[in-house]
Amino acid sequence: ALKSAFDPLLQKEQRMNEICDMLGTADEEEMNALMEELGTIQDELTLHDFYAIDAKVEEVARALGLLDLGLDRDVTDLSGGQRTKVLLAKLLLEKPDILLLDEPTNYLDEEHIAWLKRYLLEYENAFILISHDIPFLNSVVNIIYHMENQELNRYVGDYDHFQEVYAVKKAQLEAAYRKQQQEISELKDFVARNKARVSTRNMAMSRQKKLDKMDVIELAAEKPKPEFKFRYGRTPGKMLFETHDLVIGYDEPLSKPLNFTMERGQKIALVGTNGIGKTTLLRSLLGLIKPLSGSVEQGENLEIGYFEQEVKGENRNSCIEELWQEFPSYTQYQVRSALAKCGLTTKHIESQVRVLSGGEQAKVRLCKLLNRDTNFLLLDEPTNHLDAFSREELENTLLNYSGTMLIVSHDRYFINKLATRIVELTPNGCNNFLGNYDDYSEHRYVSEVKKEEKQKPKVNDYKLKKERQSNLRKLNTLLKRLEEEIDETENEIGKYESELSGAEYEKLMEYTSKIDELSKKRDVLYEKW
Repeated sequence: ALKSAFDPLLQKEQRMNEICDMLGTADEEEMNALMEELGTIQDELTLHDFYAIDAKVEEVARALGLLDLGLDRDVTDLSGGQRTKVLLAKLLLEKPDILLLDEPTNYLDEEHIAWLKRYLLEYENAFILISHDIPFLNSVVNIIYHMENQELNRYVGDYDHFQEVYAVKKAQLEAAYRKQQQEISELKDFVARNKARVSTRNMAMSRQKKLDKMDVIELAAEKPKPEFKFRYGRTPGKMLFETHDLVIGYDEPLSKPLNFTMERGQKIALVGTNGIGKTTLLRSLLGLIKPLSGSVEQGENLEIGYFEQEVKGENRNSCIEELWQEFPSYTQYQVRSALAKCGLTTKHIESQVRVLSGGEQAKVRLCKLLNRDTNFLLLDEPTNHLDAFSREELENTLLNYSGTMLIVSHDRYFINKLATRIVELTPNGCNNFLGNYDDYSEHRYVSEVKKEEKQKPKVNDYKLKKERQSNLRKLNTLLKRLEEEIDETENEIGKYESELSGAEYEKLMEYTSKIDELSKKRDVLYEKW
């Protein structure tokens, strides 16, 4: 699949081999023509680094964690996350003039996102990116196009800067709208009172002409904001489930025997590389997939809510029909109200599920969970495709949820807020870590450092201590200088930001440009710091 990114060059190689076969039987005239074509093809292949294709494929596959899967493995045998990685790798290898990326960080682990950041920052061509991963956006983009009210507006800078400028522009537009509405009201009132009088008719007509020629300011309609609230059911027993030498998989095992327990009130995030079997484990715990060996013992009084990562097949139901199948006792008003609370418009609600965007389909699936009693949530990539506001609303709702949660997510910020325990799934079993994702990352980092230290040859302790002290003094001096520069830059940004309110359009653009330049300078300083 990855080599297909080089199909045009592979076809040229095939043509080159055909020419070589034809040379043995060609006459002098044909040979000259074939040799000329052969030379042209060889030049093109050399120009495009054809003979380094295998190295390029291996580099990208390693960076996205595909090398361990085996490059000869059938794509149909891969998980959803692994297939997404293969498609992304193929696209990156093609190096198009314009790279179109729609939610590329979905399913990517932290180290793979870091590599993709570096790749895009060094990418020589243009790329257009759609993403709800705000930290990722801030690190790779320098222009934002914002679509609202059937208009596309361009902003220079990263996403955080766009939000600042957009807030100022929105406030100015709303002020101008209120002022204009006041003027329109006064003009209409004057026309209504004076158009009948002969003495004031001309003045009334003049005011009417002014009304007719006026460019009326229109405010964008407010988007429906979701209000998520999970219904907590009855209290379950202390033990929710316990696995006994559980081996998960389909034809081949994905794990060694797993033994772990989950108790009432725990908030656990299940992490691990793509394809390790996180979704398979969830489905095995629910009894949707039969384990290859071992067993799962479920606790008492469980009311399980399961959010699926992928729903296969085309769903031709409308959103109303989809929810009605789940809750047949609901009235149409209750169905529409439930869907609207999840941030879906009337147009969405009446549409077939299959024509909705990924985020809108996710809201329909969430709606089913929100409207039933649960005491144990199993959430498989719940934030994929959700916009920033919906993601934040889901985080806040789950923080207040009284039940137990088992979450699979590549959104490290999401699980960092929610998880109180991390279970890492590996080919050798599972490892438990108390704390959130930051604690887990720190533990991994310390383990890696200790591992490297063991592998390093021993160095003279006194000499090493002196070197460290010298390096520390240099670092402290550098840090102090950087902190002073950061303070100066932030003061300048603050000065220009204070001038934005009430500024004329030209000055607004000038100040915005200055803020953008200074923000970039500040980002570079912070990175050095």
